[in-house]
Amino acid sequence: MDNKMLSEALISMLGAGNVRTGELMKTHTTFRIGGAADYYVTPQAEKQIADVIAFLKKSDIKYIVIGNGSNILVSDEGFRGVVVELGDGFSDYEFLQDSQDNSDEVLVKASAGMKLTRLGNQLAANGIAGFEFATGIPGCIGGAVRMNAGAYGGEMKDVLKEVTVLTPEGGVLTLQADELHMGYRTSVIKEAGYIVLEAKIRLKEGDPEVIRETMKDLTIRRTTKQPLEYPSAGSTFKRPEGYFAGKLIMDSGLAGYQVGGAQVSEKHCGFVINAGDATARDVRTLMDNVRDIVYKKYGVTLEPEVKFLGEF
Repeated sequence: MDNKMLSEALISMLGAGNVRTGELMKTHTTFRIGGAADYYVTPQAEKQIADVIAFLKKSDIKYIVIGNGSNILVSDEGFRGVVVELGDGFSDYEFLQDSQDNSDEVLVKASAGMKLTRLGNQLAANGIAGFEFATGIPGCIGGAVRMNAGAYGGEMKDVLKEVTVLTPEGGVLTLQADELHMGYRTSVIKEAGYIVLEAKIRLKEGDPEVIRETMKDLTIRRTTKQPLEYPSAGSTFKRPEGYFAGKLIMDSGLAGYQVGGAQVSEKHCGFVINAGDATARDVRTLMDNVRDIVYKKYGVTLEPEVKFLGEF
């Protein structure tokens, strides 16, 4: 399919305002790195998501679905395909009536593109507790459920009730939390290639002042221990069983190790940061070098938590 036909097809499904060409991905990732995607589309309704994904699959066109771009490294050459962003059109939430009518329990439905920090702040303002751990994680509900995001002793599996997904076959399926087999940075959603549309989470009523103090404490801990002043993708490597990636890297003498504009954070060695005009190649080379050095020293293979998009 030539570019003109593809553009016309995408515009017919999504509207001209929701289809961009040659969009620089560095403006859509927390790493602030990445070349241009051929097409960048922003569906505004669930049917549009289903229609565009079905079309791209049928046409054998490469695509990726993203939210906040917080866990990806995009090639300097960009992405030869279509980036589908579930963003502002999928950033709402609402409180639901729980049929079990537990007096202090609150059921919240949030769309896939809802940013975790924004949701956490809204919940705190309404005196809803239990989501404090996720407030500050630089992602959206969709990615958080897919990867079972967690921090400071909490994980999405602890609060998730059910999730509605788009299946690879184009159907809509609702799965209960115990059907998702959520583990460390994984779930059935990831393994099956489902796309999260919305999630329902179980929380509790709480004291707004206590909630705010908890969030304030976690914010202080994050800013003290993590290099939030620099662009990054958060934790760069998965936690190896029985170890901590950051400590292995630190003990290998790699704090501050730099390749071009990419650097192992001196504040937290589990983070690779964009210290200034880093390229995707800088980051990938640094990650490869860190992996090799840690393996040579400790016999432990570090696996990337970051997803690579495009050619490297």
